Amino acid sequence: TCASCHNGTTATGKSPQHTATSASCDSCHVTSNWTQVNVDHSGFSGNCASCHNGTGATGKSPQHIASNSSCELCHVTSGWAQVRMDHTAVSGSCASCHNGTTATGKSPQHIASTNTCEDCHATSNWTQVNVDHTGVTGNCASCHNGTGATGKSAQHIASSMSCELCHVPSSWTQVRMDHTAVSGTCASCHNGSTAAGKSPQHIASTNICESCHVTSNWTQVNVDHTAVTGTCNGCHNGTTASGKSGNHVQTTAQCEVCHSTLAWLPASFDHGNAAGVCTSCHNGTTATGMNSGHFITNQQCDSCHNTSGWATIRFTHSSGNYPGDHRSSVTCRNCHQSNSQTPTWRNSAYQPDCAGCHAGDYETGPHKKVKDGAKYTVSELRNCAGSCHTYTDSSMTTIDKTRNNEHRTNGGF
Repeated sequence: TCASCHNGTTATGKSPQHTATSASCDSCHVTSNWTQVNVDHSGFSGNCASCHNGTGATGKSPQHIASNSSCELCHVTSGWAQVRMDHTAVSGSCASCHNGTTATGKSPQHIASTNTCEDCHATSNWTQVNVDHTGVTGNCASCHNGTGATGKSAQHIASSMSCELCHVPSSWTQVRMDHTAVSGTCASCHNGSTAAGKSPQHIASTNICESCHVTSNWTQVNVDHTAVTGTCNGCHNGTTASGKSGNHVQTTAQCEVCHSTLAWLPASFDHGNAAGVCTSCHNGTTATGMNSGHFITNQQCDSCHNTSGWATIRFTHSSGNYPGDHRSSVTCRNCHQSNSQTPTWRNSAYQPDCAGCHAGDYETGPHKKVKDGAKYTVSELRNCAGSCHTYTDSSMTTIDKTRNNEHRTNGGF
């Protein structure tokens, strides 16, 4: 064998610079030409770079992938071109190799993206992908179509929108809803499970959401009252919705007694539940008041009018402001000769007694005093009804029996 002579004594042996190996000389060298070498790497005990350093043997070429790995991490000694890539020590970018020439690049089916490979792929497992959507240039559905990546689930809201209108690439579950292209009803999502439904404080109603709400602004509401099942003041209580204003007619009636759900005005007023006096509303501002030709009076409207019909008028004089009891024989104009509740007294000095009108009708002859025969004056008998007479018609025909003894000698009237 070579080593039987080339042992450093008999003949030159391995130099100190020789590649570290346990192989025999003839494993690599031929006897016809010492420098003609066919290296058998199987007996090498050193690392590749101890020889493949660009001096002892070829080292990494300028086109080699930027890496601080030792040769043997990727190459095998039996075939230099047979490579098992260990990407852990690769110092260049993926695309410096995965460019379609040196190594496989993006396939035609790859997601349209400006990302670098390492933004999404891991070197330990090419198929292990954590997608960074920030550099994706195509729309979501170009990948999220149920084939390239998961698409809309069977439980997804019925919609014709593209994914990016609602979803953001940084967080799939972070959603800003664009309702414009939602094709299902509101309740198909706003059911209390998929999305918030009617709150316990919501108006009692059988309406669907879109009857009142608009998709562009949930708080912008145009209430459709037709399906509201509660009473008006269940909502119109001054908190949930506007209630009775401070100048509202005083009433205990529910809103719907007077108002309709189609329009707040005009109102059909039911006076049966009105709590205030008539003029608190009928003052010419809140509601119609006395017109310019109305009888001048400080009486309340309901002294003459009734709430079922404004034109039906009746007035009953109470005792104390109506002298005597003239019944139907006396018309209003007999006393009220002007357009005023204040009567026109013929003899104002005697108002409000009978003599205020009848002083001129007084006859002194029959009105004698029993004791001395003197005549009663008009002033003394100014209240005919309180003295002797009662009135059943326009003539004085009946003597008050309680005063008859005083007039017994006069023979009656």
